[in-house]
Amino acid sequence: MLPRRSVLTALAGFGALTALAACGEDSTPAVTPSATGGAAGADAFPVTVEHALGAAVIPAQPTRVATVGFNDQDFALALGVTPVVTRGNLSYDANQRPWARDLLPADPIPEAGTDTLNLEAIAAQTPDLVLGCYSFLDRTTYEALDKIAPTVADLASEGGLQSASWQDQLTATGKALGLSAEATALREKVEQVFADHKAENPSFAGRTLNLVMPYEGGFYVLGSEDLRTQMFSGLGFELPLPGGQLSAEQVDRLTSDVLVVLGGTQAEIAAVPVAAALPVVAENRTVYLGAFEGDVPAAIGYSSPLSLPFALDAVVPQLAAVTRA
Repeated sequence: MLPRRSVLTALAGFGALTALAACGEDSTPAVTPSATGGAAGADAFPVTVEHALGAAVIPAQPTRVATVGFNDQDFALALGVTPVVTRGNLSYDANQRPWARDLLPADPIPEAGTDTLNLEAIAAQTPDLVLGCYSFLDRTTYEALDKIAPTVADLASEGGLQSASWQDQLTATGKALGLSAEATALREKVEQVFADHKAENPSFAGRTLNLVMPYEGGFYVLGSEDLRTQMFSGLGFELPLPGGQLSAEQVDRLTSDVLVVLGGTQAEIAAVPVAAALPVVAENRTVYLGAFEGDVPAAIGYSSPLSLPFALDAVVPQLAAVTRA
């Protein structure tokens, strides 16, 4: 069995499922990125951004930003800043992600590794800020990056074992970029999208939900410490189980009102007798989001101000269908 940190790191880049096609007019407010870099009203520098491994002191508004986290590129793009180098995705063609397509440059952003970072490639781009708010950085790698440029490491805990909220990540990113007002405005827009979905779906409130991935004959539960569960708790669902592996003998612990499956199809789950026998599966209270190479699990994995509205549009109708009874 892999150590928990290794599992979380390996799973951080996963995503999937083709988005539901939009039909007719969409009443969800459009969420657009802020105008950027050097904008009027930019924060006064220097600024200090606290993180789990220390503090980044940023002397002037950055002009060359490196994003080394698994989702930090989205947060920079959402504020109108295109990174000079980024971290590659483990299993998804991030250069085609639909929620950021209009913000991506014509030529792909240079990459500096996926699971392991290439420090030389990062240094070669001469960044003046390194963003790694969701990067699982160990102290040695952080200290090496911080010698290249002021570095914002994981916000909530060393090694990323506890994820910060997307709101906190957006606030930290906005502060580091000198775009705090823009970050606040964008946060309010996305929070309104959540509020609208909750108001339209009162059946979500207080319902329990487990988010799982098929893993080694059982499931891996994503708990409240994982940023991929934030979308569901933000809709009003409760997460009854902590994160961790469930063996085949432990699958009967999945007694929630709703089960959401990443990376497994309905046929695959039905082929495992212990899983197929779960009431939440047998009674069709399960939402299947499909393989990791598609769009919707990737959007949930990014959990950014750009990707969350996209994911909500695809997943909320499915959640509504299984909670109406």
